[in-house]
Amino acid sequence: MKRKEFHFQTTWKVEGSVEQVYDILSEPVDFVDWWPEVYLEVDEIKPGNQDGVGRVVKLLTKGKLPYTLNWQAECVEVEKPNCIVIKAEGDLVGRGEWLITQIGEFVEVNYDWTVVANKPCMKLLSPILKKVFEYNHNWAMKKGEEGLKEKLFSF
Repeated sequence: MKRKEFHFQTTWKVEGSVEQVYDILSEPVDFVDWWPEVYLEVDEIKPGNQDGVGRVVKLLTKGKLPYTLNWQAECVEVEKPNCIVIKAEGDLVGRGEWLITQIGEFVEVNYDWTVVANKPCMKLLSPILKKVFEYNHNWAMKKGEEGLKEKLFSF
């Protein structure tokens, strides 16, 4: 059976600076604090260089649907403070790219996520439940935007 690839593009608009947003997004271990609905556990297993390139984290995540995902993210590219690129392996396999742009007093955060569901139940069901998985992703990203706004408000 051919693996089903998903491509998601998400845009957040938050008040703050690109430096603040970059600092938050470049620390995935802290996602459990401000994005707890999705990030259940994040453990660093390799630190990477001073910019974070080469850093590998092990993640346990979930969405609104009743399953969890075990995967790893490796930071493969950084253009501080505007871009972070990750490579995913495990229950999710693919590539994610955060683009962070200052627009006046706001920051536009674009996330481009191309991923293959590697978890057996998702592989089996993705052809018929594509819209459900898209809903789940959109719910998770909405929770991320809410959490980021709250985190920035506390600065």
